[in-house]
Amino acid sequence: MNVREFPQPRQRMRRRAWLPYAVAVPLILLAACGRKAPESEAALPVIALPVQAVDGLSYGRFPGEIHARYEMPLSFRVSGQLTARYVTAGDVVKKGQALAQLDPADAGNQLAAAKAALEAAEHRLLFATQQRDRDEAQSKQNLISQLQLEQTQDAYASALAARDQAKQQVELAQNQSRYTMLVADHDGAITSRQADVGQVLAAGQAVFGFAWSGDRDVDLDVPESRVDGIVIGQTATVTLPALPGRVFAAHVREIAPAADPQSRTYLVKLTIDQPGTLLQLGMTADVALQSSKPSGATVSIPATALFHQGEHPAVWVVRPADATLELRPVTIVRYGERDVLIADGLKAGERVVMQGVHTVTAGEKVTPIAPPHPEDAPQ
Repeated sequence: MNVREFPQPRQRMRRRAWLPYAVAVPLILLAACGRKAPESEAALPVIALPVQAVDGLSYGRFPGEIHARYEMPLSFRVSGQLTARYVTAGDVVKKGQALAQLDPADAGNQLAAAKAALEAAEHRLLFATQQRDRDEAQSKQNLISQLQLEQTQDAYASALAARDQAKQQVELAQNQSRYTMLVADHDGAITSRQADVGQVLAAGQAVFGFAWSGDRDVDLDVPESRVDGIVIGQTATVTLPALPGRVFAAHVREIAPAADPQSRTYLVKLTIDQPGTLLQLGMTADVALQSSKPSGATVSIPATALFHQGEHPAVWVVRPADATLELRPVTIVRYGERDVLIADGLKAGERVVMQGVHTVTAGEKVTPIAPPHPEDAPQ
């Protein structure tokens, strides 16, 4: 009979001491096999597209209205009662044509009084001349004193001045009488009527609105955010709904130095180079202003691409070398409803972040992607 040998107590204790190490080592090796190497930082996808240059004609479009270059109210130079009106609104008149008449009675009386005063002054001058001639002859013969001769010469000088003054009064009265007739001083058209027969008018009170014939202007109301991009002499094209297919060339002639207190817009006047006879006063016009910079010097970006670095406008540009972001300041020519026209800071072809400009940082690595919707891409 074989007797099974059992290990000694000391051997069993040694085996139990090594058992935790035998279990832990495979677990550590297994964990080490499952751990991956650290990955590099992933690039952030952003909607970024190349910007495009725009030509001068895309600077801006404004609604306008056709006006005469010279428009003014017509009024009498003297006061009086309006007794006749020979034209009305819409009439075309010629230079020298009578337009209205004041009551000439008072002016006629003043003219008659001035003429009578002139006759009296001429009579006194004649007498003073004769007296001077006699006294000068007697003074040569020592028949009168030197004092008497000087008094006679003084009386003659006073009579001569009074005669000249009376002549001026007659001329003034003649002018006053002539001013009772309102006459057109230029070919043009009556645009409005502001006085009726029987009304007593003050000197300078408007009777008619008047527009000269010839040159035609287009008046624009430009908002203050866009007036800085307009300069004197800047060219433009003008189209009119009333004249389809016709295009007129124009240029900026005048820019108001201050904004209108009500609308807060600036009045800009453009002169049409060759107006012809088709342009009528009051027609509505569509004006396309050319940029004051050379063609291709400006680029257009969506308004969503604009970022502000403090108070200065800027955009996020993707560097082509390492696809990182750069915040670049730009100069704005104008702000549109959906786009922004940039004069300096960008070149055509550079990639710009179009959306999400407030979620990125300078130096961040990005992956440019196209907008998810084609209609969101800049045109």
